Amino acid sequence: MIEPDNTDQNGLRSDGRRALELRQIRVRMGVFGQADGSVYIEQGNTKILVTVYGPHQPRGSSGRSNTTKGIVNCQYSMAVFSFSSGERKRKPRGDRKSQERSLQLKHAMEAIIHLELYPRSQIDIYVEALQVDGSEYCASVNAATLALIDAGIPIKNYAIGCTITSINTLSSEEEDSALGKGVLDANYVEECAPGVTLSVVALPNSDGMSKDGLIVVAQGAGQRLHLSQFESLKTRVLGGCQDIKTILDHAVRQYLTEQSLPSLFHVALD
Repeated sequence: MIEPDNTDQNGLRSDGRRALELRQIRVRMGVFGQADGSVYIEQGNTKILVTVYGPHQPRGSSGRSNTTKGIVNCQYSMAVFSFSSGERKRKPRGDRKSQERSLQLKHAMEAIIHLELYPRSQIDIYVEALQVDGSEYCASVNAATLALIDAGIPIKNYAIGCTITSINTLSSEEEDSALGKGVLDANYVEECAPGVTLSVVALPNSDGMSKDGLIVVAQGAGQRLHLSQFESLKTRVLGGCQDIKTILDHAVRQYLTEQSLPSLFHVALD
């Protein structure tokens, strides 16, 4: 039996993870003192920095068109050195992909912010992808959510991003395996392999996905995803979103505890 390139003989992925195993997530909140809120997050080798400014008075004519709700301004950019493969990005911001990511991020943040609390106000969210090794948009959503919390902006729920990749397999036996049914939190190699990657942004609660729904962004190298596969992939990725929310919520609670009781966490070393 021929094995796919991104798995080994033990049914593991190229980086040693199982199908539903997330990469290690590291979070640091309050890393940039000049912003109202900031977060640095690592998901595997994908590294994202997010800063939040506001709410503040809108600049220009953008605020005069809508006076009942706040305005969310999102700017997504990628550092020229961000690709882990050694490739250099010629245009860090303003290209088509950055514009699409900015708009997608704006929609996700508008879904969770209580914009009715900030009439005639604007909230700026700046995302910088420092290193890209897959799932960078979902990692950006996770970081932006935490940056809003750090800025003290009330949100309805966590917006949690997670990818699921349907791997095109070369045998019917492999199609029935765990890997053939989709893998979570894709890295760069898996995203570039034949198949379809879905970037899902969900608003999970303790019982699963909230009634506010989810946002799905599909990407793939000309591959098609049959509708019959979508439900099983959605079930898997929502489980991944719930696991990520648990990790991020723990990081938030630990950070807020440290901020409220600094003397307990900054003990001088002998």
